[in-house]
Amino acid sequence: MLTDEKSAAELAALALGTLSTELAQYQQEPQQMASAAVGKSGYLRLRFTKKGNRSVLHEMERKVPLLVQKALYWDEEMPFLPCVPIISTSGCILQGDRLSSVIEVAEGASAHVTTQSATKIHSMDSNYAAQTQFIHVEEGAYLEFMPDPIIPHRNSRFINETIIECAHNATVIYSEILMSGRKYHHHDERFGFDVYSSRMTVKNLQGETLFTEKLVLEPKEHPLDVVGVMGAFDTYGNVIVITEKAFQDEILEQSPSCYSQEFCHGVSRLPNDCGLIFKALSCDSAKVKQCIREFWHIVRKVTTGYSLPAPFLWKV
Repeated sequence: MLTDEKSAAELAALALGTLSTELAQYQQEPQQMASAAVGKSGYLRLRFTKKGNRSVLHEMERKVPLLVQKALYWDEEMPFLPCVPIISTSGCILQGDRLSSVIEVAEGASAHVTTQSATKIHSMDSNYAAQTQFIHVEEGAYLEFMPDPIIPHRNSRFINETIIECAHNATVIYSEILMSGRKYHHHDERFGFDVYSSRMTVKNLQGETLFTEKLVLEPKEHPLDVVGVMGAFDTYGNVIVITEKAFQDEILEQSPSCYSQEFCHGVSRLPNDCGLIFKALSCDSAKVKQCIREFWHIVRKVTTGYSLPAPFLWKV
């Protein structure tokens, strides 16, 4: 990536929270360390390309606290698929963090991107944390973005913006799991965060916006544990699938909705025939993970013809 493009990505993370009304009251600088200081302004760029009969992590840039070491090939069903875990050198997201990631998948290439563990958003006494993610997927490419759950701690504030640019014949699976907090740690941890804000925008390669979804959660102002929002559930799963219309139809046929006192999930179409959206709720994060895994398996099988390998024992 050119230097000015890198700067643009980092500036987007710096500007994100300052322009958002939901964070207007959290602009004060931390006394401990200024926002976006050295070690708090993370940058990561990954570019995957096709090389021979497999894909490779062709280019990588990184700046702490974001870290990637190398691509691994642990998927036995798709041994040509580079799998990359994103690591946080600080162990969690802290107040004043400004993080920016760029993931590019070149024509015909494929990739699986995940995280080392759950993303923990630490408690804050001032300011907030901001993250931007730019995903660019070219003709005939395939990307799985499957991070572990997000756990917002009590009094935390976090804002995220994700922009996906995807070719008409490419496939992107983007997953996120949001937990209510460390509900077994303290009675005020369940929905004890101040702000969780996340916006997703999907565009084609011509720059036309196909779909936008924004989620702003302020549980201290507007309770989430009420009917019509989260109810009695604690964990929220959201999966965006961008793929061709023919694949969408087949995925829908194989993805029945379900509702019970333990969990519920369902899938529907996105605007402009750009893809599908899958949502799941449960009190048990393991059940949400399992629902997403079953849906992920359907999507992978339909779009690539390959199955999922057995899950790692420590990820079940």
